[in-house]
Amino acid sequence: MTRTDRYVFPELRRGRGAPSRDSGRFERFRRVDEADGWDLPEEEQALRTEVSEERPRSLINYITSPDLSFDRTINPYRGCEHGCIYCFARPSHAWLGLSPGLDFETKLVARPDAAKVLDSELRARRYRVAPIAIGTNTDPYQPVERDRGIMRDCLSVLHAFRHPVMIATKGTLFERDIDILSDMASQNLVRVGITITTLDAELNRRMEPRVPSPARRLATIRRLSEAGIPVRVMVSPIVPGLTDSEIEPILTAARDAGATAATWAMLRLPLEVAPLWEAWMDEHYPERKSRILSKLREMHGGKVYDSQFFKRVRGEGAYAALIAQRFTKARRRLGLDGGLPELNCAAFQPPPRAGDQLSLF
Repeated sequence: MTRTDRYVFPELRRGRGAPSRDSGRFERFRRVDEADGWDLPEEEQALRTEVSEERPRSLINYITSPDLSFDRTINPYRGCEHGCIYCFARPSHAWLGLSPGLDFETKLVARPDAAKVLDSELRARRYRVAPIAIGTNTDPYQPVERDRGIMRDCLSVLHAFRHPVMIATKGTLFERDIDILSDMASQNLVRVGITITTLDAELNRRMEPRVPSPARRLATIRRLSEAGIPVRVMVSPIVPGLTDSEIEPILTAARDAGATAATWAMLRLPLEVAPLWEAWMDEHYPERKSRILSKLREMHGGKVYDSQFFKRVRGEGAYAALIAQRFTKARRRLGLDGGLPELNCAAFQPPPRAGDQLSLF
């Protein structure tokens, strides 16, 4: 297997996705682990999750991507302990001077003041309401949320303001917040997307090491559906030659669990994700590597990834068209093609604060 300068042996990274902690693209120098010269035995320690804190001055991130259905997002955390090897958000850790590899999933940044900052931004006179997307970069329900509760605090603010929100996650911790979400759903203020990449528990463990099992995520869809919360299944990413055969089974299982809509996306390998993915393939599925990369190049004009809008998510060409056709037919047959209801923006109203003068009308 090809090893980079910062390859970490498997026994030291159990439960992690990336095989290395190579420097990000902005670093002038590469960091290499070397012996200190002392002839003393040293026991290497398994990687542990470290969480630092950041005090953001603003939280809402406005975007202008024409191929997205929303124009603003928030992120309670930087980095993601789920460790999905294919995560297209990994390159964002390079902006922090950290590795998009193992640092992305072990050196997290929490934003404890996020809810307070969000409250302030939503009260600004210039603010104009539109659905906020959460979970588009890193998962708001990753394991660290269990102790930090930052996502729940942000959700409480959105609930108080009656602000519409779209949430994407793989985390079953979502169930903790059903009390808030069910009330928001009754006012048509929330949409939920649960990602299922594979139904194969072993592949799931290798590709998404700290994500709940596929069966557990299906159970979450069922619980949300029973609570009246609209749920769509996101079959993402579809990996050619590895998970593409599972499109129909995933949609069927999600429909049976209560999902009412479905979307899909192809595997994306931007920037540092491409070499991380190739190293992961070398380690786990070397016999499939050439086929997978060949299909990706077929869909992206000879490259493994093309960042052009409207092409980056699904690719183009015969294979991409075949996947789209299969997905569309299966979604229609299973009754998952109706979409979710439009979110209610008219209900938005900043709640009064202590000391505010109330209106007479």
